[in-house]
Amino acid sequence: MKILFITNDLIAGSVAHELVKEGHDVKLYIKERDRRGNLDNIVKKISNWRTELKWVGKDGLIVFDDIGYGHTQEKLRKQGYTVFGGCEKGDMLETDREYGQKIFFECGMKTVELRDFDDMDDAVIYAKEHKKAWVIKQNDHAAKSLNYVSHFSDGRDAIGVLKNYLQNKSVNRERITLHERVEGVEIGIGRYFNGKDWIGPIEYNLEHKKFFPGDIGPTTSEMGTLGWYDDDEKNKLYVESVAKFKNYLASINFKGDFEINCIVNENGIYPLEATPRMGSPIVHLHTEIHESHWGEFLYAIAKGDNYKLKWNRGFGIVLVMAVPPFPYAKKMKGSIFYGMNIYFDNVNEEEFEHIHFEEVSIRSNHISRPDSGKYYISDSRGYVLYVTGIGETVEIAQEKVYTLANKIIIPKVIYRHDIGTKFINQSRSLLKRWGYF
Repeated sequence: MKILFITNDLIAGSVAHELVKEGHDVKLYIKERDRRGNLDNIVKKISNWRTELKWVGKDGLIVFDDIGYGHTQEKLRKQGYTVFGGCEKGDMLETDREYGQKIFFECGMKTVELRDFDDMDDAVIYAKEHKKAWVIKQNDHAAKSLNYVSHFSDGRDAIGVLKNYLQNKSVNRERITLHERVEGVEIGIGRYFNGKDWIGPIEYNLEHKKFFPGDIGPTTSEMGTLGWYDDDEKNKLYVESVAKFKNYLASINFKGDFEINCIVNENGIYPLEATPRMGSPIVHLHTEIHESHWGEFLYAIAKGDNYKLKWNRGFGIVLVMAVPPFPYAKKMKGSIFYGMNIYFDNVNEEEFEHIHFEEVSIRSNHISRPDSGKYYISDSRGYVLYVTGIGETVEIAQEKVYTLANKIIIPKVIYRHDIGTKFINQSRSLLKRWGYF
């Protein structure tokens, strides 16, 4: 099948690679110019996706892995193209947090106060006048380094952080959100939707956003995720969250991956934000869990068809393997890591199926280069690759992931060694006590 894969910055670039491995004819468009050097000699890339519409045709598949294309997606569907991804209203759930909270409330979820601010000065004034434990958030795909969770009930530390940001010209114009803090266990609940109904099982995941083991340090986009699938539609976590959105998603003709990140406690489930798109790194864990092929699954969703997804039970872990400047700078000019070889000498063919690339390319064959055909770091952000594993228990999944990670040689690599441990020691017992797990 011909597949046109469109991404902003490779959120799910590894899925394009999986589609190639399945035998599909894939063309990959990367919107961000400075990300286009990734996946060289791995996936065929193009510089203009619109000129490829005739090539993909009405019988092929167009995949959008990110938000920001809602109007375009709706237009393409009206023209008869088969499109996997979101829509205008779907995009708004993520880009406009206040709108998202409004829809959460209308769909029957419990919500707490949230305010968006275009001016950071206004956020400081509001936090002073409304003394609460505030969470400072950035929007869209902005680096999460400005995010902060207040420790004090009057929010004085959050106010201090915002005042400090105001002194920094590089960040004081950022659009931010203040969200009332809720104590509990943070968990994501998601499921695929085909424009009319849910497809496949329910996904649950626990993100690990802090830079250091033990949830210490600055907030990153993510260091790794624990996740699993379940087909019990009576589970309280599902019934009181994502399940409530069936009619809404059908009304906007959403055809993609939909997730709500929540805080749960003894009083209920509180939505934090919606992710109406493929998410990273959880999408790499989907590859691990799925037995069915990506191509036929995405095509069925885009067509609005039913599909019986074959999948594996158990706990899965996806681990981020990174290098500096991660997690601080978006790019680092003159990065000493760009171009460094990655060594998979001790990784066998079966193990390689559990490795998923983002900032990786293969060197072109050239007689003058002894490392022709080798893998190397092909960008300067630091999100190199992801390792996944699944097992009957979290401990088994951990052993698989870290055993494989230790075989991959990336000079000066960064990763957390405790993905899933907090769930074992604390979160699982709390979820059980509250009747969610």
